Amino acid sequence: MNMYDSEKMAGILLEEGYALTDESQKADLIVFNTCSIRQKAEQKFKSELGRAKYLKKTNPSLKIAVAGCIAQQQGRAMLKKYPNIDYVLGPQNIHKLKDALKTDITKIFVEENPEVQYMDLPVLRKESVAAWVSIMYGCDNFCSYCIVPYTRGRERSRPSKNIYTEVYRLASDGFKEVTLLGQNVNSYRSDMDFVGLLKLLNTVEGIERIRFVTSHPRDLSDSLITCIKELPRVCEHIHLPLQSGSDRILKLMNRGYTFDHYIKKIERLRKEVPEIAITTDIISGFPSETEADHKATIDALKTIEFDGIFAFSFSPRPGTPALEMEGRLPDDVKSQRLYEILDIQDEITTNKNMKFKGTIQEILVEGVSKTDSDKLSGRTRGNKIVNFRADNSCAGRLVSVEIVKVMRHSLEGKAI
Repeated sequence: MNMYDSEKMAGILLEEGYALTDESQKADLIVFNTCSIRQKAEQKFKSELGRAKYLKKTNPSLKIAVAGCIAQQQGRAMLKKYPNIDYVLGPQNIHKLKDALKTDITKIFVEENPEVQYMDLPVLRKESVAAWVSIMYGCDNFCSYCIVPYTRGRERSRPSKNIYTEVYRLASDGFKEVTLLGQNVNSYRSDMDFVGLLKLLNTVEGIERIRFVTSHPRDLSDSLITCIKELPRVCEHIHLPLQSGSDRILKLMNRGYTFDHYIKKIERLRKEVPEIAITTDIISGFPSETEADHKATIDALKTIEFDGIFAFSFSPRPGTPALEMEGRLPDDVKSQRLYEILDIQDEITTNKNMKFKGTIQEILVEGVSKTDSDKLSGRTRGNKIVNFRADNSCAGRLVSVEIVKVMRHSLEGKAI
């Protein structure tokens, strides 16, 4: 979602006569679009800001803007702490970047924006095959570890006609895939629900694939599962964050479901869509997590056998209830448990990927591989990365590829 916001800010700046540069020493403006969901992201931002401070000493006319969740969270305090920053913009106010550049009076834009869901901003997309499209903003779930409701605000859904228009334009521009973005797409509500929106977008000619992130397990409906099964453009992949296999920890996280509730959703998904790929999020070392709680998560991984996971150690976030919880675990314990989770999942992912060897998969070619410039890269409908040799003219096309080699995080193939 932050990457999509960055594309929108780039689009705004393009209309103002700016051009992108990869050389920061040549920039007239540097925009940091920040994330505060984990402490590591904040540390990386501070490190980059230190480099920009040096650039400003050599180029006093350089302007520095900070956008995103750290900007929203710290607000005016950021200007006081870092006087080299010129502008501070929260996620709901990135459209004001244009105004900020034209004034030396107002430097901070973090107020509530009740119209954010109705604003259609220009977007400068880096890719030409697959695009992100926001369908909603904010979150109402208030998981005890998460900063999003406090930085991105309460949940608001974009009108379906605005989303349809954006996707229609993308198809007209040659894009083949869209990923619908929301903190909890299952709770999308405007003039229709999320299932209705998927059915509407499935009618857009030229769009070959529709993906969406993220789904909340509590709100995953049978009708959405039926959509994945029946709508030809909706891909057989779902990201369904579990976070923990322990009911006690799930309750402390305020997730709103038990492991039994979650696994029944998994069983329903696999019954209706046997070929579906399922990925998830896991947090290790949540406050007061015992060895038994950790083992419950390990058992959950072995039972469910996800196609892949995003796993992180618990990171306390200012302003969240989890920050005040007792039983904070030492970093070495959190790290050890995280390594165990990752090791087990690596074996599961490799074994699941082995099932693809010798099969023929439909690949949407995205372009040159990031790991081998002599190869093209694309994804299966289940979101598996596949690298293979083919003519560059295949970019943006659906290609049949035989899988000949399996790695942990990608597949190798040959075009048929």
